[in-house]
Amino acid sequence: MNTPTLPALLERFFIDRLMRQRHVSANTIASYRDTFRLPLVFTQKQLGKPPSSLNLEDIDATLVSAFLEDLEVNRSISARTRNLRLTAIRSFFRFVSYEEPAHSAQIQRVLAVPDKRQDRRIVHFLARPEIEALLAAPDQSTWIGRRDHTLLLLAVQTGLRLSELTGLDRASVVLGSGAHVHCLGKGRKERCTPLTRTVSRAIQEWLKEPARCDSKALFSTRQGRRLSADAVQYLVANYADITRQHCPSLKQKRITPHVLRHSAAMELLQAGVDCSVIALWLGHESVETTQVYLHAHMALKEAALAKIDPLGHAGIKRYQPGDELLAFLNNL
Repeated sequence: MNTPTLPALLERFFIDRLMRQRHVSANTIASYRDTFRLPLVFTQKQLGKPPSSLNLEDIDATLVSAFLEDLEVNRSISARTRNLRLTAIRSFFRFVSYEEPAHSAQIQRVLAVPDKRQDRRIVHFLARPEIEALLAAPDQSTWIGRRDHTLLLLAVQTGLRLSELTGLDRASVVLGSGAHVHCLGKGRKERCTPLTRTVSRAIQEWLKEPARCDSKALFSTRQGRRLSADAVQYLVANYADITRQHCPSLKQKRITPHVLRHSAAMELLQAGVDCSVIALWLGHESVETTQVYLHAHMALKEAALAKIDPLGHAGIKRYQPGDELLAFLNNL
């Protein structure tokens, strides 16, 4: 029995495995599609064969490793992006391992290609005064300003991802007792996030605004189209520029929708909420993902340090600034 060609296996992988069996989202399909375009073009250059003529044997561990190295050298991608590309390739070869067990040795060598270690950067977030300054930036005397203010307020309180924000419908919000917002999150997981009274009231006022062109979207354009991810990123950047004019601490910070998500997590952490609860709140699969907020929270580290006597200096406490009112009186 002849081995199916690589195009046939890829087609079955996308249609049978990803779409019919796993029901993955359109975003995942697009990500995998973009990933496989790159190695197919690379293989064509390396072997001189068009992608439609490739066989499974052509894609071995040596070629995959060379492809990943080419991405880093010629496209200057990060280790994180490189590992994401490798994850998609592994997913395909795990599928092939069941379809073509005769090629198990080749498949196992591809699956054994290791991830590359990556630097874990400290997350960026906004402090409470910076959040309040950003929320004050939209001109709420206009329809656009009221929309944007409500969107920013909802984003910074719930910590929803950008795709979750843009995917909200007017029917996604439940107000009254137990007010919450219902969203379809990463991996097609449904999640309900509670709303504070302030946010609940703001959304209630926003829903009184007539829907543009009978749009179902919670946040739409003037023409009734759902706000795109690019549109939200643009408006956040625009209000960040406005806020920087009178909030000096923001001049060195890059503000994005994801920074608002980080800010929501840090607000919860500072309020004493356990990391496992924050993981559920944000829709993280693992609590380990949420640990990055602990590393970024300097106040918690300072509080821990204050409980420890400095080594070699018994009885000497860490400096704490004095009371401002007493300092004023002492300087009279």
